[in-house]
Formats: sequence, C-alpha cells, structure tokens
Amino acid sequence: MSPHGRGPHAATHMRATAMTVEESRTAFAAPQAILRRSGFAAAAPLFAADLAAAADAEEAEGVVASHGRRLWTEAVRQSDGVADDRFLYWARLTLSARLREWRPAFSVDEQRRAALADRLERASRGHDDLVFPPDDKLLRVVVAGFDPFGLDTDVRRSNPSGAAALTLHGSRLEIGGRSAALRTAIFPTRWRDLTAGMVEQALGPHYSPGPGAVAADAVITVSQGRPGRFDLPRYSAGMRGAAPDNEGVSAPGPVPPPRVEPALDPLPEWTASSLRRGAVLQHAEGRFPVHDNTEVTEVPAEGGEPVTHAGGPTPGARVRAGGGGDYVSNEVAYRNTLLRDATGREIPAGHVLTPVLELGSADPEALTSPDFERDRADIVEQLRAIVQAALEG
Repeated sequence: MSPHGRGPHAATHMRATAMTVEESRTAFAAPQAILRRSGFAAAAPLFAADLAAAADAEEAEGVVASHGRRLWTEAVRQSDGVADDRFLYWARLTLSARLREWRPAFSVDEQRRAALADRLERASRGHDDLVFPPDDKLLRVVVAGFDPFGLDTDVRRSNPSGAAALTLHGSRLEIGGRSAALRTAIFPTRWRDLTAGMVEQALGPHYSPGPGAVAADAVITVSQGRPGRFDLPRYSAGMRGAAPDNEGVSAPGPVPPPRVEPALDPLPEWTASSLRRGAVLQHAEGRFPVHDNTEVTEVPAEGGEPVTHAGGPTPGARVRAGGGGDYVSNEVAYRNTLLRDATGREIPAGHVLTPVLELGSADPEALTSPDFERDRADIVEQLRAIVQAALEG
C-alpha cells in the first residue's frame, strides 16, 4: 500500500461525483476477470438502466436500496460452499462508480447524492439484513467481517473475514440445547466510514434495541491477521495508525468520538474483549493454532519510543496499538466493545484475527488455486468453531 495519504479529512469531504481511488481499480484486468467469473458482471449496467428510469430522488433511493440488497443476497447465496468475497467487493464498486456517473434530469444536490451512496453501501454490506426472527429461545449472534485490503500490492486479494461473513450469514449453531442464529455484515476498509458512524449505525441497535426489538447475545468482529494462525486480541486501542486505507487516505491520531448516545466521556484509551477466550483455546479445533494475544503497543510513562509487549496496558503509558494493530479493523473492534461498555451489556463481544489468505501465484491472470480454495474453506470452518466455542464457554 502506498504510504502517502491525502490527509484525515480528505475522504469525508470528497465530492460525491468524483470517482474514488477504490472505484478506479475496477478497470484493472484482474477485477474485470473476477467480475466475469462471479456472474455479477451485468449488475452495473442493470443498475444504471434502472437509475436512468427513476422519475425522482425518492424512486432513485428505492433503486439504490433494492440493487444493493440484491448484491448482498446473491453473494450470500453462492452455491459452491464457501463464498468468494471478491465477487461482492468488486461488484459493489462498479455500482458505486455508476451512481457517481449518474446525471438525472431532476435536481440531486451533493448531499442527497452522498446519502444515496451511503444507502448503497449499507444495503450491499448486509447491514439491512441484521435482523433476527422473533423467538425468545434463540441466541442472536452478529458476526462482522471486512473488505479485502492491500490491493495496491496485489489487486486479486481476498479477505477471509469477508468470505466467512458471506458463508455464515443465516446459519445456525446448537449451543447447550439452544439454537444460535448468525447474522453477518461486512465493513469497508476506509477511515471515512468509521468517522461517519457506520459501526455504531450497524451494531448499535444490537446493544440498545428499539421498541419491540431484542438485543444480540454476542457481537464478534473478524479481520485478517497473521500468517498461519488465529489470534484473539484481548485489547483494542483507541488510536489510528498512519497506514493508508483502500482509498489511499491516512488518518493518524486518536479514534474520533462516536456520534451516538449513550457514549463514554472521556473515551478510554483501551477496550477489552469479553469473548470466552479460554473456551475457544480449548475447544475451537482446526488446522490453525489459536493464540490468546495480550500484546499492546504503548509509549512508556517516562517517554521514549513505543514499546510492544504482552500482558496488557501499563499505568501511565500512552496508547499506540492493540493486539490487532492500529488499522481499520482495530478501530471497528474498539468501537464494538465501546458500544458494549457504554450500554452496560455483559455479553461476549470482541475480535478474532484469521490467518492470512494468500493466492500463492505470481501469475497476474491466476485468480484462484486449489491451495487458495482449501485455505479459505479451512479458515471459515475453524472460525465457525471459534464462534461456537465463544458462545458455549
């Protein structure tokens, strides 16, 4: 990834009609080949045609929502066992680019256009589908993954957490004689969406449900971590590092405060996982080792360079990074567990880092391989076991 961003506020104030760095990658050969392989290649022209037929802004919003939900539904329904998250990722970006190019006969100001783009994001990421059946005996479990990242290094990349979200959505687990229903979603690898409150908008209702709704029994975020291992980061940091996101934007500094109530004031430097890590370590068997990760990175109280060590935060030191680092996924984990603490919910909530999923081929035309497919399937299946153990413990 390029180390040069455009500043922490560049994306927040980006013109809604300007194609993003992320959208521009859809023109590359590999994304185009992935779209042809996915069966989603026709989604963008169909979307553009329906947008062009919209008579007013309200009708356009309906088009955006329905096409976004259709993308999510079709991605979840992939019939070959374990979903390929790249299909949804690149298809969404082609729709997003068409929306930016749209020039209707009626007036749509920049604010309304940005709202339509946000509606497409939420609908196509499963945020509309985080709904559980009305059954008091049911355990309600939310699992959230992420988009691929590091695409400037290899545009063919997948993110196993996104593949897991698509594969596990709508599935059930048997937990101590009760049935657990899994509902999943995917978050972008972009700072601007976190600043705008996407995490709180998607996960907040599962901590503070409205009238007639029921809160979740567990909320677990998942992202890609280190090669060859799962990690259970115990601590998430309220700090952003300097690494650029999928739009090339860097936004180093403290995590911006959530725009919701209730909220903690001041924000804590750290939040802690409440996943039942002991049970996961003991029972979540699979091909990959699972590590209880207590690492933190902090500036010692006496000053100097940041130090990474196990054992959690130390008094007087200043936060720099958690066990899951200081990238977008650390912030989502932080915001999730902050919601838990602000609402006083004593439920399993925390983060899981999957092994890195490598394509293993330098051939730019190679989009998959038997090892890639096997590794993705093994990661998703072991993550299912981790979620089960975290609920049973």
